[in-house]
Amino acid sequence: MNTQLKKVLVIDDDAVVGQSFDRVLTPQGYKVNTALSGEEALHQMDDQDFDVVFTDIKMPGMNGLEVTGRIRERCPWTPVVVITGYGTDEYEAEAKVLGTRGFVRKPLTPEMIESITLKALEPDTTAAEAQTEPEADTTPATERNTALKNAGLFAKNVGLFIAAPFIGLAYVIALPFVFFGMAAKLGYRALKDRDTRS
Repeated sequence: MNTQLKKVLVIDDDAVVGQSFDRVLTPQGYKVNTALSGEEALHQMDDQDFDVVFTDIKMPGMNGLEVTGRIRERCPWTPVVVITGYGTDEYEAEAKVLGTRGFVRKPLTPEMIESITLKALEPDTTAAEAQTEPEADTTPATERNTALKNAGLFAKNVGLFIAAPFIGLAYVIALPFVFFGMAAKLGYRALKDRDTRS
């Protein structure tokens, strides 16, 4: 993947964290900017766009989740990843609600920094998947059963309609034989009765 000119913003009041990102990502072709506060980060974002933003949670002034909310309002297409030493379940849940691309607990290794950056820069397919996902069948079972029953009756009626001319033809062909058969039977009985009387 071509990482040339990919711009990364790291927001953390601990300068060492920003330096770590810079040391790992710059040799790979990224341009790393750092900000020591949320206010400073938003000021930088007034002047330039970033491909991905990493933010700490606990910072003086505006905390990382507030910063995330502001970034998502201004640049909803920019992926934001939370990096924190205070990785509680509550913080993680709030970060998800804000639409962050990741929630990573410190300390960070160079491998983690590289991995989370690559992952954050991948296209976000969750929205597309939600749009293309087939809708669940919410039709109640009783309605489905009624529809199937009606379809079965319709098929049966169509079958009878198609078969009706053939059934009528069969009756027309069979009627003379039935008539002659009945006549022969009655004639035979009459002859038999006459012979018995004689």
